Amino acid sequence: MMARAERRSVSPATIAVHGGAERSDLDGGVPPVIRELPVEVEYGGSDGIRRTATTDASDSVAQRVAALEGAEAAQLVGTGLGATAAALLALLRPGDHLLASSWLPGGVRRFLVEELGPMGIDVSLVDPLESRGWRKRVRKQTRAIFVESPVSGSGRVLDLRPISYLTHEVGLALVVDATRATPAVFRPIAHGADVVIHSSLRLLGGAPDVAGGVVAGTASYIEEVREKMFRWGQAPHPDAAWLLLRSLPSLFVRLARQGESAERIARWAAGRKDIRKVHWPGLADHPDQEIASVMLDRPVPFVGIELGGGAKAADRCLRRLRLVRPAAALGAAETCASEPRLVTHPHLDAQERGILGMPDGLIQIALGLEDPDDLIADFEQALR
Repeated sequence: MMARAERRSVSPATIAVHGGAERSDLDGGVPPVIRELPVEVEYGGSDGIRRTATTDASDSVAQRVAALEGAEAAQLVGTGLGATAAALLALLRPGDHLLASSWLPGGVRRFLVEELGPMGIDVSLVDPLESRGWRKRVRKQTRAIFVESPVSGSGRVLDLRPISYLTHEVGLALVVDATRATPAVFRPIAHGADVVIHSSLRLLGGAPDVAGGVVAGTASYIEEVREKMFRWGQAPHPDAAWLLLRSLPSLFVRLARQGESAERIARWAAGRKDIRKVHWPGLADHPDQEIASVMLDRPVPFVGIELGGGAKAADRCLRRLRLVRPAAALGAAETCASEPRLVTHPHLDAQERGILGMPDGLIQIALGLEDPDDLIADFEQALR
């Protein structure tokens, strides 16, 4: 009698298509849109009426992202910033201390500094490249370290290994916002993270109109995230959940194409004299090239080009583009471009942005699904 063959584990690309949904020959794996949130009533119980704040689609998205990230569970939330808020409020209490990277987009940074403080949660911003900077600022009250990687604006890639070594040694939670990579490019839990955050209004959803966010972590922690989401009114919209579930099967195909286009654009830009510097971690002269080769599974779909003429040259280039769209929401099927000084980091002055690797004249390009030759031609005419 032949031995029963062991079941082969599937790849993340297959999980993006099939994970988190029961097989059905009727609906193709995508449940219908249910706009009325289910209500549970326990008569005679202490809880009374409880809205579950989820639908079949949102549960399927959460399960699929959890499987992609290698997490026990996940929760879909109404917005990306809402996901960040729910993730951190589930970890922190008044009197606690949070260590956060100083390399953060404006909205997240303002939430940490202006909102957590009045709640009695102290926040310290740390230069992630400072030698022993994290360890020097750990206190008895420190509960978590929060970073974004790849970093908005500059495109830098952080090495999670020394940070996760510290968090595991001291007993802190490592929270990573990986919005600008998605699980197709970067899975932080495999590198020591405890919590992963995504905004779906970027690459994960594949369109600039799929509002939402996802938090992934342990099952018990996600229960707390779910409770915070419910209390703060951040339940995901049923339509957004359904659209996101429709987008996830194409995630790996989209990111593969966008990454290939990013490499083409980066290597083209590296050969132009009017482009002072190219910010893309796949290039040999990039300071994070070695780190990116360890942390990332494939090329990131963002390229930064730094024009010698500064802000004036960047503005002129963006105004002259015909195919590439100037836009704030990056990561759709259409290639978009923006200036970090106006979009992600307007809260900093020119000197502060320069220190963080985002000088005036930097254009951040989020590659879409077009033919890269057409994109190159558009930039060439815009730079004349």
